[in-house]
Amino acid sequence: MSTTVGQVIRCKAAVAWEAGKPLVMEEVDVAPPQKMEVRLKILYTSLCHTDVYFWEAKGQNPVFPRILGHEAAGIVESVGEGVTELAPGDHVLPVFTGECKDCAHCKSEESNMCSLLRINTDRGVMINDGQSRFSINGKPIYHFVGTSTFSEYTVVHVGCVAKINPLAPLDKVCVLSCGISTGLGATLNVAKPTKGSSVAIFGLGAVGLAAAEGARIAGASRIIGVDLNASRFEQAKKFGVTEFVNPKDYSKPVQEVIAEMTDGGVDRSVECTGHIDAMISAFECVHDGWGVAVLVGVPHKEAVFKTHPMNFLNERTLKGTFFGNYKPRSDIPSVVEKYMNKELELDKFITHTLPFAEINKAFDLMLKGEGLRCIITMED
Repeated sequence: MSTTVGQVIRCKAAVAWEAGKPLVMEEVDVAPPQKMEVRLKILYTSLCHTDVYFWEAKGQNPVFPRILGHEAAGIVESVGEGVTELAPGDHVLPVFTGECKDCAHCKSEESNMCSLLRINTDRGVMINDGQSRFSINGKPIYHFVGTSTFSEYTVVHVGCVAKINPLAPLDKVCVLSCGISTGLGATLNVAKPTKGSSVAIFGLGAVGLAAAEGARIAGASRIIGVDLNASRFEQAKKFGVTEFVNPKDYSKPVQEVIAEMTDGGVDRSVECTGHIDAMISAFECVHDGWGVAVLVGVPHKEAVFKTHPMNFLNERTLKGTFFGNYKPRSDIPSVVEKYMNKELELDKFITHTLPFAEINKAFDLMLKGEGLRCIITMED
C-alpha cells in the first residue's frame, strides 16, 4: 500500500445518484487523508436499514450523488497529519458516530454522544475543510455519516475509527460497527438485566435479536420476543428468545398480555422498532418498583410519547440509548473480544453474502425483509 500514500486512489464505488434508484458502480477518485483523517481500504461492508432509509430519502434532506454504507471493516491504508493512534496496516471498524476524546461527552463516563463527531446525516463533506474526498471527473460525490463504506477506499475522521484485534475475522466483526452493537449495548450497558431476570424485546430484526443476544449473555431466564411477524419467531430461538407474543393475536394491549404472563411485568424491556405504540407498550409492560424500559428505535419525527405519570411514580424507569452507549474507539474493541472469546455469537446474524458487484441485490433482500445481515465482499 505504501506506493499509494499521498496519492489520489482511483477505485470502484457504488454511487447513489438519486433517491430510490439502483446504485451505479463507478470509478471514483479518493483523495489522500487530511489533518486528523485516515484513508481505509474497505474489505467487507454490510447493509443496514439506515442505508436504505437515506437511499429512499422519503423523510429527510436528500443529499445526492452520495456513497452510502456505514457498517464495515477494513485496513488503514494511510493516515493524515496529526494521527498518532493509527498506522497503515491496522485492522479497523469505521463507525457512523465518533469519539474525539476531548469534548464534555467524551470525558463523561456516562455519554457516548461526542459533540464534534456524533452522527450527522445531512453532512456530506469532511469536518476539517468542508470538502468531499470523493470525486468523479473533478465533481464531488458526497459522503454519508462520515463513513461511506460502499467504496473500495474511503476517508474517515480518526475519531470514527475503532482499532481492533488483527486476528478478528473482518467478514464477521464488520457487523459490530452499527446495528449489532446498538442492540447488544442497549441490553448490556443500559437495561442491565440481572441473571435469572425477565426481558421483553420489541422487534425481532437484527437490532432486536442483538438485544436478545445481550439478554442471553446476561443470563436472563425469560426472554420474550414481541413482533407482528410470526415468521421471525423460529429464527429468534437461536438468539435466546424463550417465548413469543404477536400483538395481533390479542384483543387487549400487548403490555397487559405481558404483565399477565410475568406476574406484573418484565424486569427489563428493550424497544427496537421505532413505532411509538411499541415504545409505549415497552414502557408500560415493565414491573412497578424496579422495571426499566430502554428505547432504541428511532421514531417518526411527529411522534409523541404518551403515558400516565403514575407509571413513573410507581417506580418504573424509561431510558433512551444511542449506539448501545458504546464509545466507538474506547469500547468497540472490547466487543470484538467478546466475539473472539466466544461469549458473543455473530455468525448467526449473517444470513447472506454477496460480491460488491451485486450490491443492489442486498438492497432487494432488505426491502423484502429477507435475512438479517448481508455481507458484501469488496474484493472479487
